[in-house]
Amino acid sequence: MIEETPYIDELEKLEIELLLEALYRHYGVDFRNYSFPVIKRRIWHRIRLERLKTISGLQDYVLHDPGAFRRLAGDFSINVTEMFRDPSFFRSFRNKVVPVLKVYPCIRIWHAGCSTGEEVYSMAIVLHEEGLLERTRIYATDMNEDVIEQAKLELFNTEHMQRYDTNYKLAGGTKAMSDYLMVKDNQVKFQPFLAARITFAQHNLAVDESFNEFHVIICRNVLIYFNAELQHRVHALFYQSLTPSGFLGLGHKESITFTRFTDCYKEVELNERLYRKIK
Repeated sequence: MIEETPYIDELEKLEIELLLEALYRHYGVDFRNYSFPVIKRRIWHRIRLERLKTISGLQDYVLHDPGAFRRLAGDFSINVTEMFRDPSFFRSFRNKVVPVLKVYPCIRIWHAGCSTGEEVYSMAIVLHEEGLLERTRIYATDMNEDVIEQAKLELFNTEHMQRYDTNYKLAGGTKAMSDYLMVKDNQVKFQPFLAARITFAQHNLAVDESFNEFHVIICRNVLIYFNAELQHRVHALFYQSLTPSGFLGLGHKESITFTRFTDCYKEVELNERLYRKIK
């Protein structure tokens, strides 16, 4: 019995690799370099929900049913977000990055892995309060088409309002959060002038290339779900996409340390993982 465990683990790993390869070849989406423990948990979660028994059974199912594939791809997409998530990051951005951006006649910001858009709208509010929104274009992208469509609706539930208002104040907000919102049918809609400066689009960091040159790239709490190979690819993509002296913002558990780009940036705010390109 003890001797069977390595065999079972190797068989499971093989089935997962075959599933991910099949998704890449058939649907053109690449999850092959995502963190293996994360992918494994989400595959078994989907197997239980679909009332299947094996990974191979799930592979057969998703290859022949596009709806099942969309559900599985949705499981692989990490959609944890909120307004002014990690308020200290937005406060540091306001204090350390905004003064530099104020000298630019126009500003391009890429928010990669934007999920349903709450953090993107948070950035738009900061830029508005600092007098920069009218000369800024924010490009917000995610691999999940469904969350992009949800972000375009500019809506969230009123149940989160109290927490969002607290986050906004901790982030250095200078007005009232309600100034940027309209309440309708138990949902909150952002004021139209915020969305007017945001372009939402589908983009997959695992396979897609750069589409512009940016003064700021924000990608927070996304790289932690990638393996080392994919993290390297994304860091190269961001480096190529940043203007000289551009800013990179990562999540608290992410870093450029131990990448080949370590010497290409200087720390602007280490605790908030804010960096500035120097090479």
